[in-house]
Amino acid sequence: MAKLSKNYRKSLELIEKGRLYNIEEAIEIAKKTATTKFDSTIRISFSLNVDPRHADQQIRGAMVLPNGTGKTQKVLVVTQGAKEEEAKAAGADFVGGKEILEDIKKGWFGFDVIVATPDMMGELGKLGKVLGPKGLMPNPKTGTVTLNVANAIEEIKKGKVEYRVDKEGNINVLVGKASFSNQAIKENYQALLSAILKARPAAVKGHYVKSITLSSTMGPGIKVSND
Repeated sequence: MAKLSKNYRKSLELIEKGRLYNIEEAIEIAKKTATTKFDSTIRISFSLNVDPRHADQQIRGAMVLPNGTGKTQKVLVVTQGAKEEEAKAAGADFVGGKEILEDIKKGWFGFDVIVATPDMMGELGKLGKVLGPKGLMPNPKTGTVTLNVANAIEEIKKGKVEYRVDKEGNINVLVGKASFSNQAIKENYQALLSAILKARPAAVKGHYVKSITLSSTMGPGIKVSND
């Protein structure tokens, strides 16, 4: 078992074992456990009572957080023709067609999000084995396959996050930075929770949200009450 760092042990002392904290208390503790030298990311994890093996329980979506993410996202737009100028005017960091896909094939990943027009998805599909595992493949469900590239870029720059259930039934999303006000983190959390609750599959019986955990970068998890 790996040895716990001094800071991590100190952080653990702030958390009462087995206790469920309300979101205000959890945010306060998460910020205290943000001991990194950089501005720590605050993340929320939902453990859901879903079976992702069934198509109707593969929860996935995207939304713009009310207070953003505190993270600057570099956007690559894969398109051609007139849409290239539209993407550049809207503030895309990188724009290109087949030639830029060749750069990705060679190992270039200087971007955080890909937005693509539908006509380019055939070419992008050829890079599925490269982009898929990194979570970079554009998808209509998250608004990253669209003809309205300007709107997609604007939302991403404002603080759009994607959420997707993994094979264990968990969703893990950032809700801000340690430098954010407690209220800003709370508002982001509440907006995300609302989206997750609305996405509840009809097939789910009993408790839908099994547990919620808040944490800072390299900090311990704090169990949050879902009352």
